[in-house]
This record gives sequence, C-alpha cells and structure tokens, in this order.
Amino acid sequence: MSATRYRRFLKLCEEWPMDEYKKGRDLGTFLRQRVALAFREGENTQISDPEKCDQTYESLARINGNIYRERFPRVRDTSFTGVTVEECKLLLSGESESERSMQQMQQMDEEKKGLWKTLMQRFSSKAQEDAPEKAPEK
Repeated sequence: MSATRYRRFLKLCEEWPMDEYKKGRDLGTFLRQRVALAFREGENTQISDPEKCDQTYESLARINGNIYRERFPRVRDTSFTGVTVEECKLLLSGESESERSMQQMQQMDEEKKGLWKTLMQRFSSKAQEDAPEKAPEK
C-alpha cells in the first residue's frame, strides 16, 4: 500500500507546475522536498499515519486540480490594492534588486497613483468644496 501512495505523490509532483519567478522558493519545490523526506526509502517506506498521508494527498490534488478556483471564481485578477497579477509576480520574483525590475517598478508607480494618495486627493478636494468660504481676516 505504501508503494501506491509513493507513486501517487510522485505523479502529483510531476504534474505540479513550477513558478519560474520564484526559483527555489515556490510551492512545487517545497512539495518535492517534502515528498523526498517523507518517502526516504521510496516504495519501501513505512508510513506511520496512512490516513493523514491520504488526506494530505487529496488536499494537494484538489489544489493542483484548481477545484477551489473553479468553485469560487474571482471577479477580477487584482486585490484590494489594485496590484495586477503581473505586478505581483514582479514584486515577488526576488529580482527587485536588478535595474530592470527597479525601472519597471518606477514606471508602475508613475503610471498608477497609490491607493492612499488617490483617497487623500479625493477627500481633500471634497473638503475644499464643502467648506464654507471664510471672510478675509481684518
């Protein structure tokens, strides 16, 4: 039975996508390392808690199969901050120290105002419009 579990985890590792933006720090790499640790003896490994092992596999298989993404679709591919998927990948890539990434980040900053800045401008312009005009002081 352990051999079947081992083969299922190996197949899951093969199917799991690698994130090229997070080399060495993505979930696929972590999963491969954990499977290697859990099944040190390959098919001959004795599993102490088979139920937990099966449960873990089923959970990972659901994530890999995008079950939750299909069940709970997103309206937009941004977060409350307004950062797009591409911008988020750039921020998390670990290449932010390079000049190219810094230039791209500066361009994004110039193109987009921050959420806080936008809110402050909106409220400050409303406050100026709503405020009664004061008579000049004598």
